[in-house]
Amino acid sequence: MPDVGAKTQAQNGAVRPAHMVNPAMENPALLDHSLWKPRANPWLIAATVALAAFMEVLDTSIANVALPHIAGSLGASPDEGTWVLTSYLVANAIVLPLGGWASSVMGRRNFFVFCITIFTVSSFLCGAAPTLPLLLFFRVLQGAGGGGLQPMAQAIMADSFEPHKRGQAFALYGLVAVLAPSIGPTLGGWITDSFSWRWIFFINIPVGILAFFLVTRMVEDPPWIKPDRTRLFRMDYTGLALLTLSMGAMQIMLDKGEENDWFSSNLISISAVVFVGCLIALIWWEWRVKEPLINLRVFRFRNFAICCFLMALVGGVLNANTVMQPEFTQQLLGWTATRAGMALTAGGFTLVIVMPFAGYATGKVSARTLTLIGFTLMLISFRYAAAVTTLDMSFSAASWLRVIQMAPLPFCFISITTAAYVGIPKEDSNQVAGLINFSRNIGGSILIAVTNAQVTSRALWHEQHLQQAMQSGNPAFVQHKQALTAFFNGTAGSGNGSGMALATIYRQLVLQAHAQGYQDVYMELAWMCPALIALAFLLSKNRPGVGPGAGAAH
Repeated sequence: MPDVGAKTQAQNGAVRPAHMVNPAMENPALLDHSLWKPRANPWLIAATVALAAFMEVLDTSIANVALPHIAGSLGASPDEGTWVLTSYLVANAIVLPLGGWASSVMGRRNFFVFCITIFTVSSFLCGAAPTLPLLLFFRVLQGAGGGGLQPMAQAIMADSFEPHKRGQAFALYGLVAVLAPSIGPTLGGWITDSFSWRWIFFINIPVGILAFFLVTRMVEDPPWIKPDRTRLFRMDYTGLALLTLSMGAMQIMLDKGEENDWFSSNLISISAVVFVGCLIALIWWEWRVKEPLINLRVFRFRNFAICCFLMALVGGVLNANTVMQPEFTQQLLGWTATRAGMALTAGGFTLVIVMPFAGYATGKVSARTLTLIGFTLMLISFRYAAAVTTLDMSFSAASWLRVIQMAPLPFCFISITTAAYVGIPKEDSNQVAGLINFSRNIGGSILIAVTNAQVTSRALWHEQHLQQAMQSGNPAFVQHKQALTAFFNGTAGSGNGSGMALATIYRQLVLQAHAQGYQDVYMELAWMCPALIALAFLLSKNRPGVGPGAGAAH
């Protein structure tokens, strides 16, 4: 067969720069990208990149149960302590869309290794931080380094496997994406109670070193990904600035909204205006610029656009659940960080069992059908959560609740990820992976803030209504108060039994009101599921066993 590349260059009368040469023209066998296969075993590659992604996703939740300890140790308030979580998520979300551009500049594998290095070094700095401002600064660095790990791991898996095996590969990635946040509070609680909160960051160091070693020896870039150093100077800095401003303003609005009574505060109002204005400007700019930071044109694929929205809600539900249950058991039931984390462990084991099954099912059942199954199970799990989240909930009940909450997620996560690639060109795999993970992170940030605010709002509503029962004309209240008064007078001997009785009843009222607030939020999440089920019907049905990129069934 003639040398197509040489012939073309001879016809043009010039030799093109190396970064402009199409590798397929140098080697005709590469004209069909599906013929390329990595030298290492794809499953070893998948395990290697999954290890790095696991380390990064774990840090989105491992600090949840340690926040009171971190705030107390560094002389900060509990509200200020939550910035340890949100600063990470914001930096992570900003970097996620940069994966496609960074990969084009330095190569995907090199960018992946660079992110592992930044993440590992900043983990050490987080653990050694002497003050909260320094900890937040290092968490921003850690989130920035981790922002490139998830989408690159997903894109590497997508290109390392043949199309009909990608569903199984995404099952492994899905296990990482939903298992890590599930066991994060368990591990974080045990480390915090047994050692120090600083070790929740130090444990990343050996994992990061191992991931660095394995990635540099196993992972390679496919032939259609070639570093182009000239793109370093063609960075969409306007898009990056608008993205940073919009995400930063959104996080300030979500974090400080409840504390500052939302839009009655100038800070929240200004943040909302900056968020909306910069977001609109970002969308307008990215459509016009020649080489955008975020390739919004992939949203012309209906499946991908729907999957981004669905993934935002799935990520939001996962993160909100991982915050809500430990918060409920520690604040209302008085459990330790270790016990609260251990109650989530059974959910992790559930994912280990269900995830491979869901991955296998992608080769037999369309992604749309699996998505419908997942959201239906999610509806049932929220109704169950609303029923069992009470002040007398046992450790066993909390563990079973976590099992039931985790069981639907593999079907949702894998099927949505698989459906997102339907009809997408290989060259856009980096952008698809980045935007899907960006959606999941943003959904997590929004639903964490919204559910926390809603729990507080509903608890205050229930508290006001329960107080109406604390009247002298209520026989049940009078009887309960008299019994407590007699008890305290007999035990304390101070003669102030009536005041102590009222204080005890009020504490019980507050606890009950907050428990009902959690129940209301679970019911609201349950009512969200029918809308998700309806939206899932709009997805195109892929051909099971053919692969996500093969297109839709007709």
